[in-house]
Parts: sequence; C-alpha cells; structure tokens
Amino acid sequence: MSLKLQKLRQQIEGEELDAILISAPENRRYMSGFAGSAGWLLISPDDATLATDFRYVEQAGNQAPDFSIYRIQRGLGWFPEWTAEHGVKRIGFESQDVTVSVHNAFLKAIEEAEDSNNPELVPTSGIVEKLRVFKDADELALLTEAIRIADEAIDEIAPRIEPGITEEAVAWELEKAMRERGAEMISFDTIVGAGANGALPHHRADETVIRQNDAIVIDMGAKYQGYCSDLTRTVFVGEPDDKFRKIYDIVLQAQLAAEEQVTAGMTGKEVDAIARDIIADAGHGDEFGHSLGHGVGLAVHEYPHVGPTAEDDVLEDGMVFTIEPGIYLPGWGGVRIEDIVVLENGKARVISKAKKL
Repeated sequence: MSLKLQKLRQQIEGEELDAILISAPENRRYMSGFAGSAGWLLISPDDATLATDFRYVEQAGNQAPDFSIYRIQRGLGWFPEWTAEHGVKRIGFESQDVTVSVHNAFLKAIEEAEDSNNPELVPTSGIVEKLRVFKDADELALLTEAIRIADEAIDEIAPRIEPGITEEAVAWELEKAMRERGAEMISFDTIVGAGANGALPHHRADETVIRQNDAIVIDMGAKYQGYCSDLTRTVFVGEPDDKFRKIYDIVLQAQLAAEEQVTAGMTGKEVDAIARDIIADAGHGDEFGHSLGHGVGLAVHEYPHVGPTAEDDVLEDGMVFTIEPGIYLPGWGGVRIEDIVVLENGKARVISKAKKL
C-alpha cells in the first residue's frame, strides 16, 4: 500500500467515513498516478478502485498499479454497485468539485439501483488537498524541473523585448521557449502587463504595443509531468528611471526579507506581514492588494495560503509556496517579483533562479 493511500485512509477514519469518492483531477492524479481526464477514485479501508470509461482503461491500468480498474459502461449505475459490494454506507465526496447536478445524478442512481445499500453521501472539503501540501522527493524533482523551464525561458526572452512588439507576442515567445525546454503546456495564461497595464495584477496579454521606457510585469509558468511552476519578474525596456528603481527596490526588499525570515512554525499570516509591513512603511500599503503567496504543485494555486487571513495555515518543512509581493500604481504601472521556495530544515530554500534587476 502506498504511503499516500495510508495517509488518506487515516483521514477517512478521522472523518468517520466508510469511504471517499475523489473526483477533482489533481487529487485523482495525486492519489493514483492516473493522468486521464475522466474518472473517479473510490477508496475504502480495504479497497482502492479507479472507475473510468473505455477510453482510459488501459492507461489507468498502466498508471495506477495500486488500484483496481472498474470499466464504466454508462451512467452512474456502477456507484451503488460498488458501495453494495464493499458494504460501505457513509461516503465522502469532494463538495468543492462535485456540482449540484452531478450530486443529484448520484442520488438518482442510488434510488434506482435494484441492489443498493442506500449509502449516504457526505460532503467533505480539502481532505486530499491538505495531504498534497507536503511534497516528497519525487514531487520536488518535478517541480524543480518545471521551475527551471520557466526560469530559462524568461532569461532568454526578456533581454530580447524591444519597443514595437506587443504583449501577446511576448507571451507567445515565452510559451514557445518553455515548450522547447520540455514543458507539456503552460501552467496558466501568461500575464504580460506593459506600462500602465502593469497596475492590473492579472492583466491578460493583449495587442498593447510595448514602448521605450515601459516597465513590464511578466507572470508565467510551465507544467511538467503535471506539476506547475509560477514565476513573476518585472523588466524594463530602456534605462530604468528613479521612480521605477524606488518602487522596484521596495518590492525586492520585501521579497528578500520574507524569504530570509520565514521559518517553519510561522503562519502564512506572519510571513505575509514581513513583506507587507515593509511595503506599508514605504507608503504603499494600499497598493499591495493581494496575498504574499500560495502553495504550488499539481495546481498552480493550492495549500498553504500565505496571506493576511492565513492565521490557521502553519508552514512546515516539505511545503512549497510562492513569495510574490507587489506594488500597483493606477495609471503608472506595477512591480511584482515572485519566487517559489521550499521549507527545508526550518528555513526557505529558493528554487527559482531567473534573473532579477
């Protein structure tokens, strides 16, 4: 039995469940290794089943050796059959992933089944996600490769950005550079915010033409064997002026302080405050409106939370998360700098290696 299954079964017992139904794609892949786009995991104390349709049966058998493979014919009739066969009554489902219509379909399948044991569907939230927060050596190796890909891509493309090119063109060049280095896809739509667009933290790259003396916020990431990277750098076309240097230095100071001072046992709120206080003391507290960071793994945003409301997120060794302070000035632009770190031996080790100004 894998360590992941062992830990999940302990969680199931703690929740007083007989089994759990896993539907979220990242959780399904984490627990089983199955990377297909359709399927359900059913895990009880003495069984682990992956139910999927004919398109993925062979793939599931290859990727999920710890699971029995159940071929779904049609509908959800397989679910009450499985619960009756394994004698389980209280079954947790991932309430953050299962829609109301799908939940109703499960209830209907239970009601219509001839030999149903009338199981109870119990909403749960965050059970597998909180297991995913700790990265083992294999996961860390995949994350490190995804981070390397993005680091090298921006270090190649950023120096080539010249006036006259569009944000969309820069985003495309970055994506090509990541794919050429082994990325299976991008982690999310690449953000390229030039000039005043940099004041929009999640600006979508568009046809805006980059001009001389523009600051450009670039937020990008590569996906490698399912694992995501997330990187932000702010670059400047031309010679940075005094205002840009001032804002950039504040953000960089805040980021480096958080990276150097974070220790295992601190909460996400406490780490956020390290950077936020520096930015606030410099007079820009109102211009830093998002959290300092977030976990990264199979999803680009996952546990732990690192922000002003993360008083319950205690950071521990083995956790991987971003540190990304920013300042955004409407009509002028913005500066954000983002690294991914892993807590090891109580301190943060910075994995991101892309150049900073």
